Amino acid sequence: MASFDPVRRFSRLFSGCSCGRHRSAAEHDGAAAARDAEARYAGAVEKTVLQALFPQAVQRRAFLKAIGGSSVAAALAPFLNLGAVTDAFAQGAGAIEKKDLKIGFIPITCATPIIMAHPLGFYTKQGLNVDVVKTAGWAVVRDKTINKEYDAAHMLSPMPIAISMGLGSNPIPFSVPAIENVNGQAITLAMKHKDKRNPKDWKGMKLAVPFDYSMHNYLLRYYLAENGIDPDTDVQIRSVPPPEMVANLRADNIDGFLAPDNVAQRAVYDGVGFIHILSKEIWDGHPCCSFTASQEFVTANPNTYAALLRAIIDASAYAQKPENRKEIADAIAPANYLNAPPIVLEQVLTGTYADGLGNIKKDPDRISFDPFPYESFAVWILTQMKRWGQVKGEVDYQGIAKKVFLATEASKVMKEMGLTPPASATKTFSVMGKPFDPAKPEDYVASFAIKRA
Repeated sequence: MASFDPVRRFSRLFSGCSCGRHRSAAEHDGAAAARDAEARYAGAVEKTVLQALFPQAVQRRAFLKAIGGSSVAAALAPFLNLGAVTDAFAQGAGAIEKKDLKIGFIPITCATPIIMAHPLGFYTKQGLNVDVVKTAGWAVVRDKTINKEYDAAHMLSPMPIAISMGLGSNPIPFSVPAIENVNGQAITLAMKHKDKRNPKDWKGMKLAVPFDYSMHNYLLRYYLAENGIDPDTDVQIRSVPPPEMVANLRADNIDGFLAPDNVAQRAVYDGVGFIHILSKEIWDGHPCCSFTASQEFVTANPNTYAALLRAIIDASAYAQKPENRKEIADAIAPANYLNAPPIVLEQVLTGTYADGLGNIKKDPDRISFDPFPYESFAVWILTQMKRWGQVKGEVDYQGIAKKVFLATEASKVMKEMGLTPPASATKTFSVMGKPFDPAKPEDYVASFAIKRA
């Protein structure tokens, strides 16, 4: 009798286009995404025009009652071509300065909105011809973006802060107008450590993170320190590009890693590791990666930048819907994107997954796609940079956060697209039960027993 395989249990039974009008499932999904986007834009334009014509709510209600079952577009058609207005809205207020663009990405599920916007037509909808370029590591992404080989990039959310401050490179102003993903990481250990579930037993281990300036690094350090392990003296933490992590785990070069969820799930799929905890168990709602561009690119190409941001936010809204997750897994699985078995990506995106220890777990919020770049996220990141000695002396927490994490810009675009942004650019939250107040960052840094600052 065949043994039960919890991973293969998720295998897809069917593929291809469900309606029969497209050559592939990805092409079908792209057409559906475009229609969905068009409907949102049309709705947003109708709402805006209606409010402009009838500023008072009582006037709008009277107008809607008068037209009965007719649509706003039909009622206004003799006076205003709403289709033309919608097209103009979708393409932005001005002409796109640069239509042919290159965006670098690392092949991880954190980059889902940036990647899926290519096969599913979100860039095309905005009048852009975008080439998404798979890249080997974060230092390469940084350098190619700084050298203008990439117009914009998928970056770890702390990276634009580090670049803007001149940490690891010359100081160059960069911006984060959108967060790519929320949660979406996991601590994975080699199978030989399946009986070492208490971090206090991890002394002497070699652990990997994707990059020094990463949420992975800060969350792993936080988790270890809260369990009494000094991340600089009790263990070794090294930077390993995500595509190389599973191979290093298999070769026994490392004992574990805190990495993007598709890397963690691939370790389970290959039978070389198990998922210890998800990063959301450390901080539920934490940012991970970001959509990033230099201030120079933004200034020189404002309409292109706006179109890119609309595409990313639109793709994020599409990805946030659970019913779209399996389709997206198929779209981003090919070799030119993530080069991963769709079943691995499905387990990440749907939140129903094998943990490598014989269990099937369900967590629909394992990864989420909320694009809003809260300034308080940037302040927290800066506290950890200060805590671990990456920055010295006084830090302009609020000033840097406002310059790099563009919450106001994101809020404006979200409203234009008919979405509802948060009411504030800041918020409080807790990490492993410890409250964080973005208004008191220095008190927060000082409160930790294990730190370098």
